[in-house]
Amino acid sequence: MASKVTPISGFQEWLPAQRIAEQYVLDTIREVFELHGFASINTRAVEPVDRLAGQGEDADKEIYGVRRLAAEAGEPTELGLHFDLTVPFSRYVVENAGKLTFPFRRYQIQPAWRGERPQRGRYREFIQADVDIVDTGELPFHYEVELPLVIADVFSRLPVGEYVILVNNRKICEGFYRGLGIEDVVQTLRTIDKLDKIGADGVTKVLGEQGLSAEQIRQCLALAQISSTDTSFADEVRALGVSHPLLDEGLEQLTAIMAVAGELAPGVLRAELKIARGLDYYTGTVYETLLLRQPEYGSICSGGRYDALASDGKRTYPGVGISIGVSRLLGLLIGEEGLTASRETPVAVLVAVNDEAQRTDSMRIATALRTRGINTLVAPKAAKFGKQIQFADRRGIPFVWFPGAGEAGQDQVKDIRSGEQVDADPGSWSPDQQDLRPTLVSPDSVG
Repeated sequence: MASKVTPISGFQEWLPAQRIAEQYVLDTIREVFELHGFASINTRAVEPVDRLAGQGEDADKEIYGVRRLAAEAGEPTELGLHFDLTVPFSRYVVENAGKLTFPFRRYQIQPAWRGERPQRGRYREFIQADVDIVDTGELPFHYEVELPLVIADVFSRLPVGEYVILVNNRKICEGFYRGLGIEDVVQTLRTIDKLDKIGADGVTKVLGEQGLSAEQIRQCLALAQISSTDTSFADEVRALGVSHPLLDEGLEQLTAIMAVAGELAPGVLRAELKIARGLDYYTGTVYETLLLRQPEYGSICSGGRYDALASDGKRTYPGVGISIGVSRLLGLLIGEEGLTASRETPVAVLVAVNDEAQRTDSMRIATALRTRGINTLVAPKAAKFGKQIQFADRRGIPFVWFPGAGEAGQDQVKDIRSGEQVDADPGSWSPDQQDLRPTLVSPDSVG
C-alpha cells in the first residue's frame, strides 16, 4: 500500500526553474566572496551540544539533537545540528590553527538547522552564506569596515531591490548601560533587541521587571531611538549626557565605519543604535540588513564582531563575520515575488535524432558542442521533427539542431523562438551569450 505524501513545513524545495534561480544567486555570492579574497571551507553538520548551547537566549531551545534510533533509553544526546555557521567555524579555526595562514579569510555556503516554529521567512533547514575574517590575538578594526562593503557588492549584482545595512556597535550600548549604572548589561541588550517585536511599552515593562529605574529605562529607549545615515549619531549620543570609556570607543569605531561607507557605498549603511543581535558572542560592530520595500520581513543579512568565541585556552582568535540568509532572502524573492529563470533546464541546444539508426551521429554532434561549453541534450526519441521541437519548447530550450538537414547535407540549427534556421558547424557555432545559460526573470516589483 502506497503511503500518503505529506509536506513538512520549514523546508524549501524548488521547481527546476526556481532551483536555477537559486543557483544563480549562490554562484553570484560565491564569485563576489572570492573576488574579495575569501577562501572556501566546509564544516561538518554536527557539533557537540555543549558547544552549541548557551550562545544566546533562544539557542538552547532551537538545537536539533542527533542520536541513533536504536539508542538506549537514557543515553545522552551529545551531538546537535549547527544552528549557524559561526560556531562551527570558530571550532574549525581552533582545530586547524597550525595549518591556517592568518589573518584567515573564509567563506562558507552551507545549510543550518533550527528547531523553531516555521513561519514567514524562518525555516527549520536553511542555507547561509558567510564571510569571516579571523586573526590571532588581535583583529584590526578596519575589517569591521570592510565586511558591509562586501555585502553591498553582492547585492549590487542581485535583484534584491533597495536595501539598507543597519549597523551598530555593542560597545556603545554596553558602555552606555554601564555609564547608567546598569549591572546586567547582557539582559538589557537582549531586551532592547526586542524593541521592534514588543514595542517601547513592552520593553519598558520588561526592563522594569529586571530592576531598572524609570530614568534608566528612559535613557535606554532614548539611545535606541537614535538613527542616522552619517556620523551625526555620535553627537546625539553624547547629548544624552552619559559617559564611559567603552562608550567612547564604540562611538569612535562606528563613526569610522559610517565615514568610509559614506564614501565607498553611499546610502547603503545606516547607524541604528537599537540593534544588538541576540547571540551573546558578539562584542563589537553588529549588522542587520533590511529590504526597504518590506522592512517587516526582518533581517536578510546579519553578523558582527566576536572576540572570544574561538579560543583554545592559550590563544584567542577574534573575528568578524557577516551572513546572508540565502533561504530567507529567496523565500521572499522566489517564493512570494516570483523570481525565476528563463527556462527550466540549463540546456541551450537539443540535437534532433533523424532515426534511431543515426542516434550516434546526434551524440557525436552533442559531444562536439559540449566540448566547447554549450549545454546540449540529445532528443530522447526519433519522433517527427515537430514533436522534437515541441519537446524543446516545453522546456524552454531555445535551439534545435538538425543533423544533415541542409540541401548539401550540412547540419542546420533552428532558433525555435524566431523560426530562423541556418547552416551550422558543431565545431564553430555558438549561441548568443544571453542564450548560453538561463537568465533570471525578475518580478516587476523588484526592478
